[in-house]
Amino acid sequence: MKKLFTFALILSGISLLLALGLFLTGSGQLTALPVVGGLLLLALGVKRSPATSSLSYTVLILSAVSVAMYQPQWFLKWGDFELKRLIIPLLQIIMFGMGSQSSLEDFAGIAKNPKGVLVGIASHYLIMPSVGFLLAVSFPLPPEIATGIILVGCSPSGLASNVMAYIARANVPLSVTVTAFSTLLSPVLTPALLQVLAGAFLPVDFWKMVMEIFNITILPIVAGLLFNALAYPGQSQRSIIIQIAVYLGIILLKNTIALQEGATNFAETVGWNCFWFIGMPLLGGWLFQRLAGGKREIMDRVLSSLSMAGITTIIVVITAAGQQSLLQVGLILVLACFLHNTLGYFLGYWSCRLVGLSEQSSRSVAFEVGMQNAGMASGLALQMGQLATTGLAPAVFGPLMNTTGSMLANWWRTKPPREEEPVESQPSPIAS
Repeated sequence: MKKLFTFALILSGISLLLALGLFLTGSGQLTALPVVGGLLLLALGVKRSPATSSLSYTVLILSAVSVAMYQPQWFLKWGDFELKRLIIPLLQIIMFGMGSQSSLEDFAGIAKNPKGVLVGIASHYLIMPSVGFLLAVSFPLPPEIATGIILVGCSPSGLASNVMAYIARANVPLSVTVTAFSTLLSPVLTPALLQVLAGAFLPVDFWKMVMEIFNITILPIVAGLLFNALAYPGQSQRSIIIQIAVYLGIILLKNTIALQEGATNFAETVGWNCFWFIGMPLLGGWLFQRLAGGKREIMDRVLSSLSMAGITTIIVVITAAGQQSLLQVGLILVLACFLHNTLGYFLGYWSCRLVGLSEQSSRSVAFEVGMQNAGMASGLALQMGQLATTGLAPAVFGPLMNTTGSMLANWWRTKPPREEEPVESQPSPIAS
């Protein structure tokens, strides 16, 4: 297999060089096949080395994005169905997967390492929004596209940061806990920060965004947590009942806010929310336990595949919708997102070192700060009616952060932190 991967790597180089030659000679219209083919071969070729194999999925996304740039009409509408309508359901599936791989123990982590968690959350919601705002006002970008950079910065961290922390021999429990709390706080902090920092670029409806974050993120994660409670052994009946009561309270809170905003179907919406986000997960978890014996690896594999397919679809649809804007500001936007991402790693790491956290914990917070939930940002851009503009920064940031995150994690893995527990003793998160 190694020879096959090497051969694919050589062919990818030839194909991409051919595309570059065609572009430089004024035959840009002929570059589609060598670009897409070269990237597909590169996705196979990077599997040659364990140090680069984690980049295969990112290169596949770039291949799909290339197709969307050359043929955007393929990803806008199928018949009368607009593909952007898939974004919210796909995001909800991804968030459900995140919840199903979590438990209440993730939130209890603050008691074990309060300083690390507080520093991690504070760094996340201070550094990335501030850097995003500075980049948005510094780069010559249209206001709607610049807003996307700030939106990414105001979003919570995502599950990918937990995976990178594991690879990098960092403090995985701290990473998981910071992700959980940054997500829990996002319905308030994300719209509040966006309104303050991006209000001059684009009007931000605070309460509408609160509702959208509940629908896109919080309720699907609640559903995943409930599925987890019944699908896998270990939780008592009392714990499950308490969780149901708490999650019912979250649904009532969300719908009470909606009622204050003018919604009239309170009882009906509460009923449907309880059915989809409490009843169905409980039934699904019980059936999974009965039929599959609670084998976590089966569900992790399914949800991981669905998440990867969902993320790819979302990025491709956004790319197709914003093709014209990307052709005009693509390189500037990529540079802005690159600086946003890498400055997040750098400032996140050193802010922790300055307050006395260990190297292992500092590595975790670096990923928590630098890696955002770009999927949620994409969904919010869609709900704002700005998918083809504000949605571009999240679409660029997602693949970019996975590339830089993989490189940083593998580099740190070769430099084990001193006086820390070996990575093998820590839980291994599943990539989504």
